[in-house]
Amino acid sequence: MSARILVVDDDPQIVRLVRSYLEQAGFQVLVAYDGEQALHVLRRERPDCLVLDLMLPKRDGWNLTRLIRADEHLATTPILMLTARVEDTDKLIGLELGADDYVTKPFNPQEVVARVRALLRRAQWNAQLPAGAIYDYGDLRLDDYAHVVEVNGQPVDLTPTEFALLRAFMANPNYAFTRGELIERALGYDYEGLERTIDSHIKNLRRKIEPDPANPIYIETVIGVGYRFRPAQSRREGSER
Repeated sequence: MSARILVVDDDPQIVRLVRSYLEQAGFQVLVAYDGEQALHVLRRERPDCLVLDLMLPKRDGWNLTRLIRADEHLATTPILMLTARVEDTDKLIGLELGADDYVTKPFNPQEVVARVRALLRRAQWNAQLPAGAIYDYGDLRLDDYAHVVEVNGQPVDLTPTEFALLRAFMANPNYAFTRGELIERALGYDYEGLERTIDSHIKNLRRKIEPDPANPIYIETVIGVGYRFRPAQSRREGSER
């Protein structure tokens, strides 16, 4: 069966445009025009991906994203934000709340389709991971089978993108990833404009797993390259931050 995509925007023309391109690409499309209606459709239909405008009546996109990530039945739903606001702070807030990607209006609808496909590929890849893979370094533990991350034995809530990034890091300790490689691993495709997005996700991930996010001991910045994960035993040897 084709994937079902929920498109949420209070502008009927945008909804028609995005719906048309998604349906041409073979997706089933559900629509909503405000935050309350979107939440109702989400809980009733459980779509495979959400294309979400930020500026919505009744319940805005930030609030809706927060509710989705707090709901155990909806928490893993991929979210692509549509935003007319170009300020970096608005985008970063959306990513911090748990959105996986964003497109700024005006946008190319073909790009929206491409990004939806990428988010779905990543979700499918996550579902096909070998059962039982566990990565355990120092106080940090990731269980692929249970989809759980623990720090000092306490569970930590990660967005799907943060989980994918951490899994890539922990599966490849000491390897220096470029931002492009991390975009491929976490988002499912390469796109030059997403480097700032990756930096935002890394910042959020550090805030959740590092004892001191300002001085990370797990996820290090590699100047001129990107980022790498240093397991506990390597950190005893000392390294740059």
